Amino acid sequence: SMPSEMLMKIFSYLDAVSLLCVGCVNRHFYHLANDNGIWLKIYSSCFQPKRTIWKMKSEQTETVSLGCAALHDRKPGYWKKEYIFKQIAAVKTRVMRLVKPVDPYTGLPCKNKEAMKASGLSWIIVLTDKNGKEHVMEKANLLFKDTSVTILWYSTNWPCLDILSTLKLFGVTPLLPDQSRAPSKNGPRRRSLIAEYHLANLTESSIAVGADKLVQLFSLNPGLLVGLWKEKNEIAFVMASLHYHQLLERSTLGSATVQYALPPNKPVLDDVDPEYGLHDYNLHLDMHGGSCTYLCGTFKSLFCRKGDVENGYLRLIVVSLKDNTKHLPLIGTVGLSWETDVFKGNVKDCYVMDVTLLDETGKPFWCFSAPVYMELSSRASSLYDYMGHVYTTDYADSEGKVCVELVWLEETKEYFIVNLVLYISTKKVNNWYGTNY
Repeated sequence: SMPSEMLMKIFSYLDAVSLLCVGCVNRHFYHLANDNGIWLKIYSSCFQPKRTIWKMKSEQTETVSLGCAALHDRKPGYWKKEYIFKQIAAVKTRVMRLVKPVDPYTGLPCKNKEAMKASGLSWIIVLTDKNGKEHVMEKANLLFKDTSVTILWYSTNWPCLDILSTLKLFGVTPLLPDQSRAPSKNGPRRRSLIAEYHLANLTESSIAVGADKLVQLFSLNPGLLVGLWKEKNEIAFVMASLHYHQLLERSTLGSATVQYALPPNKPVLDDVDPEYGLHDYNLHLDMHGGSCTYLCGTFKSLFCRKGDVENGYLRLIVVSLKDNTKHLPLIGTVGLSWETDVFKGNVKDCYVMDVTLLDETGKPFWCFSAPVYMELSSRASSLYDYMGHVYTTDYADSEGKVCVELVWLEETKEYFIVNLVLYISTKKVNNWYGTNY
């Protein structure tokens, strides 16, 4: 019942975020909050016009853009859109400046953490039940590593697993990031779909990776881990492992329903020779389980000859069983740490593997971060230097496979990697180089 003129006067004192929020109240408020006069004042205070004239009004100075079209000939909401677009462009420029410097070892931007903070980026999961109702889980702990970020969600109010159908992982950014304060979850935000997982028959359709006294872990590609309480078979926590490669793009450039599609690689035409095979590839490998890092290393000058192509895969040998000078120990007791509001634990023989494979030009060729587990092999070590139980760790996706063989040394209480091989899909290589292996 309040007159529109009075509402407009009140709205003129609001900042941009508050104005966008009040426009969501009802249709009448939406039209009033689109007023070009209010938004032009906000726009002018943030982005100085190229040409201005000054008008004096009772001890008050206002900056007004030249030309009557600035207000009267513009459609309602024009200056709101201009302000939002310009703010988004300014944030994008700031983020791009931060991700420009590249680490020579990983081939990834050096200031990923700073870039995420500048964009106001956070992550949420949305659980959808069989009736279509959505449950949004926001409370998360972040753990930053050299090439990935691990996100852990836990709550006392998880919906019952039996009624859930899908889990969606989103990157969330505030529409108007404010560098002076943390983003508010009640402000206008954008969602970017990163991945979608089906939870029906979770224990049957996913990979069981380990358990402790309280929880059992199940892995879903790409990079998701669901912890279930053993006694109740209900969700205890959800953990996502996200590799820094294209993380900002996937978390900000997709829509709420469509994932961001990576642009195709532009090959160096002078260096494409299928007969020669792959050469001068570099691998950066991280193995960690929460706060502990078990292995962090860089392996240079990896290659694959034409004859090493078999069953649709090109083989890159990183650590050879025969060359004991390159065998590597894992530092510490291998396990994946987890926690909730009340409990915490560690699942042994599980960890997160971060793989960053760079091509001969130093560009990220194959990158992933995923939870994996070590499985006891039925055979004993045949190596003279290592007399102990043999364990294997295998990972596979549409682009390749990783096979790791480890030996447990009882005397020193440590694992040694004695064999590490990457298998790259020929389809991946052909798409990357535009060749035919």
